[in-house]
Amino acid sequence: MENNRNIILAIVLSMVVLFGWQFFVAGPQMERAQQQAQIAAEQAASEAALATPAATTEAGTPGAVAADGTVTYADRAAAIAATSRVTIDTEDLHGSINLTGARLDDLELKQYRETVDPTSPIITLLTPAGAPNAYFAEQGWVPAAGASIAVPDGKSVWSVEGDATTLTAATPVTLVWDNGAGLIFRRTFSVDEHYLFTVTQSVENTGAGDVALFPYARVARHGTPKVANFFIQHEGPHGVLGSNNLVSKKYSDLQKDQQARFDNTTGWLGFSDKYWATAVLPKAGTGINALFSWKNAGSYDDYQTSFVETTPVVVAPGATATHESYLFAGAKEEAVITAYQTEYGFDRLELLIDWGWLHFITKPMYYLLTFLNGIIGNFGLAVLAVTVIVKAIFFPLANRSYASMAAMRRVQPEMKAIQERLKDDRPAQQQAMMELYKKEKINPLSGCWPILIQIPVFFALYTVIFISLDMRHAPFFGWIQDLAAPDPTNIFTLFGLIPWTPTALPVIGSFLHLGVWPVIMGITMWVQMKLNPPPPDPTQAMIFNWMPIIFTFMLGTFPAGLVIYWAWNNTLSVAQQYFIMKRHGAEVNLFGNILDSFKRKPKQAEPTKS
Repeated sequence: MENNRNIILAIVLSMVVLFGWQFFVAGPQMERAQQQAQIAAEQAASEAALATPAATTEAGTPGAVAADGTVTYADRAAAIAATSRVTIDTEDLHGSINLTGARLDDLELKQYRETVDPTSPIITLLTPAGAPNAYFAEQGWVPAAGASIAVPDGKSVWSVEGDATTLTAATPVTLVWDNGAGLIFRRTFSVDEHYLFTVTQSVENTGAGDVALFPYARVARHGTPKVANFFIQHEGPHGVLGSNNLVSKKYSDLQKDQQARFDNTTGWLGFSDKYWATAVLPKAGTGINALFSWKNAGSYDDYQTSFVETTPVVVAPGATATHESYLFAGAKEEAVITAYQTEYGFDRLELLIDWGWLHFITKPMYYLLTFLNGIIGNFGLAVLAVTVIVKAIFFPLANRSYASMAAMRRVQPEMKAIQERLKDDRPAQQQAMMELYKKEKINPLSGCWPILIQIPVFFALYTVIFISLDMRHAPFFGWIQDLAAPDPTNIFTLFGLIPWTPTALPVIGSFLHLGVWPVIMGITMWVQMKLNPPPPDPTQAMIFNWMPIIFTFMLGTFPAGLVIYWAWNNTLSVAQQYFIMKRHGAEVNLFGNILDSFKRKPKQAEPTKS
């Protein structure tokens, strides 16, 4: 009896240990291993599925076939004409959806042109595969690892379902494709009044078993686009990926690394240009495996940003399952992007616009400029108004600074006397100067503040003018028809009278574009410096004399809006400094200092030899 009880107890304990081990240790380990294997398999399958397929042509359509089977076209128009399409026509967009692959690969922005000329071509954003500089987006399905399910790819030819044959803001379009093995795929495209496409995919299962498919989306770009490479703005692959925050990749970095993977995350990703962007976006909070990738496709560089959702869509027999995702393709208009972020909950979509490190100054500056433009009706005048506002805000600081400078002017005779008396004893001279400053309550460094406080404001305004779509092709007056572009005039061509291009010269060509406004800016800077007599030290005097010239050439290729701001700021500074210094009793001989600059300096007598 005792032995039977021990045997039963041993069996029970063994079962407890066995089930406990299975439940608390082996089970979770196996589940984690299965999840990791599933993620790896899904990612591998998605990478295979996302490989750029060879373009296909319809019978009789001309197209050069490369050695690898890829069909190439001479230009964009030929590539568009090679396949059947569904037209896109909204107030902001014109283009078409390719029925081969059911991908969005033809898109133009109606409201924006390449130049300020109103007859210039509108901006082209997306271009079909096989054409030079192809750039397109697509959505689709990836089968579970090991499954042999026929899903549509870039070669699949879809049909239009229903009566709608043109995609408009009021009329969605549905495409259909049958895999011939029990699955019918539908893809419905809708677009709002601006740049957001909603892509609703459905799978109808007429077979006998469950089907599990993972939704994916990607943006592909063939060829390396030309970028400005300005440090204040990112151009290239980027996205916001959950806890990874903003992920920005240079094209050159992606070529070196070949791929950057971010598993089990959320967010969106795509490509960003200076003023335009294309991004694929799942619903807010959806788990995704994201991938930035590059490969050498022979005749071009193939860049891709893609994601595969981590949760499959399971379609039961006789049922239909649907899935919804989004595509942004258009202009980086701040108000539109902010509205999308608010309405759809997209994670930090505002970062499609690179506001820079000083975003806490840059964005308020942008809002102030657009507000004033709404009142005044001219961005150039809005820039001048912002300058006045900034001057008013910092007036107390400037007042103390200029007052200190006026005090230094009053005690200048005493300073010169100290320099003469202690010219052979520099430490004693410095000590006497400091005592004089303390006695007269003068801060010798206060004159730097008016310049230092302008630096972040200047940089923020520069960023706004450089990156803001609102400033692109915004006119001022006269010859300035684009505040975001350099002054088009050039004194080195006598404003167009001499038919040559000095900027094409090697080495020095970049310094030979100097318009009227940069010259005005240089003159106002020179006049501002002449408010004070030249410093006694020859080296300092030389630096002060050359600074306006250096800044004139340096700002020659800067956006005209920024140069106008600087010239106007210098003019206000001259008036402000003149008024404050006169009020504090300092003698301001501006015209005398200017005239002295043109007088021939007497040669210093050479020391006699003993």
